[in-house]
Amino acid sequence: MGRGRQKAKATKQARDIKYYSPNTDYTALQRELGATERRATSGRYPQTPVEPDYSAYEDKYAQDDDEVDSRQIG
Repeated sequence: MGRGRQKAKATKQARDIKYYSPNTDYTALQRELGATERRATSGRYPQTPVEPDYSAYEDKYAQDDDEVDSRQIG
C-alpha cells in the first residue's frame, strides 16, 4: 500500500473509534459500582488507620522550651 492509502485507512480507523458509541448496560454498571462500594465498606481493615501509642517515648524525647531556645544556630 502506498502512503496515501495507508494514511486514509488510519484516518478512517481513527474516525471510527472516535465516533463509536456502544450500547451501554446501565444496570450492569450500577451493579458493578454498588459492589465496589459494599466491598470498600465491609473490608477486614478499618477505614481510619489507628495511630500508634507513643506515650512510652514521651519522657525520653521530651524537651523543655528553655533547652530549645538556648541552642545556638550557626
